[in-house]
Amino acid sequence: MIRDSGAYFGLTPDFRSLSELLDEEERLTEQIWYNRHMVRRSSIENGIIKVLPDAEYSRFPYKSNQILDSIWEDALNAAKEVEKRQGIENLGPWDDIEWGMINGKLSAVRWILGYDWDMLDT
Repeated sequence: MIRDSGAYFGLTPDFRSLSELLDEEERLTEQIWYNRHMVRRSSIENGIIKVLPDAEYSRFPYKSNQILDSIWEDALNAAKEVEKRQGIENLGPWDDIEWGMINGKLSAVRWILGYDWDMLDT
């Protein structure tokens, strides 16, 4: 295919700036983190995960049904900050198709920024 100055069929793409990409990465990361936080919150409220003080918390072996009380307190505070920055109306809940889109967008933005495909750590 012959390209002339980056144009395809007479169309020239408008490239996003690095700052736009980084802002979008942060927004999507926070949305995904917040959803994961709310799932964990639900598991705590339903007794599936226990919030424990340091003296009772098991580090070795790790137990996925426990969370350290100080870590949980930090997560609650972080969730409040995300709610302030994004607005609660922009944090879901979303259906499976919308979640797929949000995760796909984060994967694509991160790929452009140099990450491996499907890097969805939050």
